[in-house]
Amino acid sequence: MEEQEGVIKYQLNHTQQSLNHLLSLTEINAWRTIAARLDLIGQIPERYDNIGFGNISQRIDAHSAQFIISGTQTGHLERLSPEHYCLIVKAEPHQNRLQSCGLCKPSSESLTHAGIYAQDNAIQAVIHAHSPEIWKHTVALGLPHTSADVPYGTVEMATAVEQLFQSGNLLQTSLFTMLGHEDGVVAFGRNMQEAAWELIKYLSLAIGIEQQPINR
Repeated sequence: MEEQEGVIKYQLNHTQQSLNHLLSLTEINAWRTIAARLDLIGQIPERYDNIGFGNISQRIDAHSAQFIISGTQTGHLERLSPEHYCLIVKAEPHQNRLQSCGLCKPSSESLTHAGIYAQDNAIQAVIHAHSPEIWKHTVALGLPHTSADVPYGTVEMATAVEQLFQSGNLLQTSLFTMLGHEDGVVAFGRNMQEAAWELIKYLSLAIGIEQQPINR
C-alpha cells in the first residue's frame, strides 16, 4: 500500500496562539515563494494525489534550538502569512515528540528538521523539497541519501539523518535525498540563502543530466 503524503506521525503537543509578535518571517517567506515557483514546494494535481508537499524552516536565533516551520498542508499557497507558520518549542526526535505553538500545526517533516538542527548549531535553515529530477539522479550526482526502507517523518528517519552526519558524507555537500520518501530532498545551510542555493545548484545539475544527448 502506498504511503499517503503529508501525514503527521509524531506525538504533538500543540498550543493554538498567534506568532505575529515573535519574529520576522520576511526572509523565510521570500525563499519559500521561490521554492513554490520552482515546484519544489507546492501542490500539483497530478503528483501525490493532489496532497501538498515540501516545507521550510529557520532557527529563531543562532543560539536557540527552537525553529519556525511552515505548517502542514500549506503547499497550495504560493505566499504564506504568519498564521501559516508554526514555532517548534521543543523537539525530541528519538522519542517521536514535538511541542509547538501557532495558528496551524507543524509540517509532517518537522521531526526531520529538528534532527538536522540538533547535529550542528551552525545550521540555521532547512528546506525539505520534492524534486523528481534530483531524487532519481541521486546515484549519478553522488548524493548522500537515507535508505529506501526508512519512511519520512519517523524516529527511523531522524536516526538515519543523524547517521548521515556522523558518517562524514555531508562534509562536502549540504543536501541529501530520502529514497524512502518519493522525490524527497533536504537542503540545509548556515542561512536560508545557502540552503536554497544548494538545492537550486543540484536541480540544475540534475536537469543537465536529463538533457544530455543519448549516444546511439
